[in-house]
Amino acid sequence: MSQLRKNNIKKLPQDIFDVLIIGGGINGAVSAAALAAKGAKVALIDKGDFAGFTSSNSSNLAWGGIKYLESHEYNLVNKLCKSRNHLMRSYPSTVKEIRFFTSIQKGFRFPAFFVYLGTIVYWFMGRFFTQSPRYLNAKKIKSLEPVVNTTNVEAGFEYSDSFLLDNDARFVFNFIRSSMSHGCIGANYVSAQGSNRTGDIWTTNAMDEITKEQFSIRSKVIINAAGPFVDPINITNSQTTAHHHLFSKGIHLIVDKITSSNKVLTFFADDGRLFFVIPMGPKTCIGTTDTQVESPHSHVTDEDRKFVLDNANKLLELDKQLTKDDIIAERCGVRPLAIKKDGNGKADWVQLSRKHAIDTNYEKKYLSIFGGKLTDCINVGDEVAELIKKLGINLPYEDYKWYGEPDDTVKNEFMHRAKLMNLDGLTPKTSTEVLSKRFWRRYGRNAINMLEKIREVPEKAELLIKNSEYLRVEIEHAAEREMVTKLSDFLRRRSKISLVVRKEDILSDPGLQEVCHILFGEENAQARLQEYIEEISQ
Repeated sequence: MSQLRKNNIKKLPQDIFDVLIIGGGINGAVSAAALAAKGAKVALIDKGDFAGFTSSNSSNLAWGGIKYLESHEYNLVNKLCKSRNHLMRSYPSTVKEIRFFTSIQKGFRFPAFFVYLGTIVYWFMGRFFTQSPRYLNAKKIKSLEPVVNTTNVEAGFEYSDSFLLDNDARFVFNFIRSSMSHGCIGANYVSAQGSNRTGDIWTTNAMDEITKEQFSIRSKVIINAAGPFVDPINITNSQTTAHHHLFSKGIHLIVDKITSSNKVLTFFADDGRLFFVIPMGPKTCIGTTDTQVESPHSHVTDEDRKFVLDNANKLLELDKQLTKDDIIAERCGVRPLAIKKDGNGKADWVQLSRKHAIDTNYEKKYLSIFGGKLTDCINVGDEVAELIKKLGINLPYEDYKWYGEPDDTVKNEFMHRAKLMNLDGLTPKTSTEVLSKRFWRRYGRNAINMLEKIREVPEKAELLIKNSEYLRVEIEHAAEREMVTKLSDFLRRRSKISLVVRKEDILSDPGLQEVCHILFGEENAQARLQEYIEEISQ
């Protein structure tokens, strides 16, 4: 077990925190990062791993929501475009502009040129921050992207949005790590068993899901940021809110690279839903979103696989048709959609919204965060900080900028040292990106210490798992600072190894045993490996 986690669990019952945050997805992560950096005394717990549910199953896109133009949600699109631009400015190494290449089939519900005009409006609402859109006839589409089947294509267009160069869970975890660096006491695999308020203090019964130890956490305020599980936690805590959640399932299948394009190929599937072909380094991610489901617990069904594979085979001209055997990994998650209740406490099923909503019980000092998109995460952190201040919690450094990459002085120092030791010359052959760029993006100022460790002990630049990008020094860093509690925490969320390497190849790699020894120590390595084997075989 992570020593950092052990230490933090010991600290959780010892103090009265200003704020306890329940849930370590994107909403909980930015809340913790903002509040801790501004000087609040923050605790953060999650029943599973950080970013272990919805926040690790997105399409990795940070976009302004062009599809909401069709439903005339202009204010939402305007706000999301502004948020996207702010995210791109704040994380230039991580959130990158990417071109979307869209084909419109003949007989689509709108003429292709009319849809193209929507991209012009979108570009305008995006403050011309990205490259301009362009209209493409079917012949031009074929010449630019030969993999696209243009047999039934009327025309199409190109426009820009942004995506996460790393995986979504890593992006979320970096907010968690930032919050801890500013004093937040956080722990994964700690569940909230119910909270009661006595006087001005909330007491939350908590349980370590690994050891089953039970303890209490005291706080002045509770923030329920449990994503799809906000509603059941509120029921347990006797909280009535104006909003609640409905669920929309999205699935993605990851296959070997099927196009050399570095663009997101976008189509409308057989049933009218958006269908994406997204570059993922040496792999390709294909899938769709917006299947309404009743439960937050979802999985990829045979019907889902068939739908995605059939549409990929129909919309693309591939050398070989994709089959189930080509699937390397799968992602499946639900997006919690915030909706208002009507006067009878029931949902108005018509008015679904992708906006986030924060319901505040000022008397009990209890916040519930509903819905939201990764694109809007900085706004969520700022809004939470404002609400916490209104609840009477002192934020001594309220003007502190809590988000963004370290400044150019730190980056230039890192890049200078990286050049002096020829770090890029150590880049694994399997990597699609030189080490200096990846180290900076993933570890920021901590990358400088990692350089020194490689300089002192060159063996720390050894690649332990074949076909992955991760060096020994990165795994040691994860063991020390990233609260890796289970093997899947590292393989699936701190890194994306299990998304791009087949599970049988991971399990047969001789370096996996050494990885387990580094992460969990000699005593626990085999147990954690066996736990992972059982987990992926379910």
